[in-house]
Amino acid sequence: MSNILLIEDDTSLFQEIEERLSSWDYEVYGVSSFNEIMQDFTSLKPDLVIIDIQLPKYDGFHWCRMIRTHSNVPIIFLSSRDHPTDMVMSMQLGADDYVQKPFHFDVLIAKIQAILRRVYDYNTEQIELRTWNSATLDYAKNTVTNQKGTIELTKNEMYILKVLIERKNEIVSREEIIQRLWDDERFISDNTLTVNVNRLRKRLDELALGRFIETKVGQGYQAKEVAQPND
Repeated sequence: MSNILLIEDDTSLFQEIEERLSSWDYEVYGVSSFNEIMQDFTSLKPDLVIIDIQLPKYDGFHWCRMIRTHSNVPIIFLSSRDHPTDMVMSMQLGADDYVQKPFHFDVLIAKIQAILRRVYDYNTEQIELRTWNSATLDYAKNTVTNQKGTIELTKNEMYILKVLIERKNEIVSREEIIQRLWDDERFISDNTLTVNVNRLRKRLDELALGRFIETKVGQGYQAKEVAQPND
């Protein structure tokens, strides 16, 4: 049974989500105070966080930043705002998905199931270290390391990189990545994939690796492998 931390200040909506998710055998918890969200998060150690953007005092973006400094737990944003910059911002902060209010509960549940299944399956894979362009990828720790240092990726970022490296030097279509990452492309926008790949490339730039993730216009993405001197 998965634990879900639901950060929502609309009491009636909180109760409705809690009731619906409980019927699917999820344990749903709220926060004791909107000023002490990190204390509740640290105490609960949830398997997934659902967070509204508009909250008392600090908004959901603030708390997403705080959570991301401590954990790569999956995060789904809820929002009644329909401005596209909100979705872009949520992805840039490391969120796994974005649901606009009002929403159909079947869609929310499908997103939760897909994310938890992906994270669970991913974490139960055999621990594997992969070398790519003289960098070491640790799929268990979501890290990439080379002579310039180590970066930690979100689960989405690492999974995208993993999919691309599995077929390095080949073009992987956007549709295939979406289908593998989110299980069902009907529940994810094309723009979300673009944001995730751009964020991945920016993180890899810290290790001078971003240039090896190439965009093939109208086709997809490619992870290039450059032959090493001793190859």
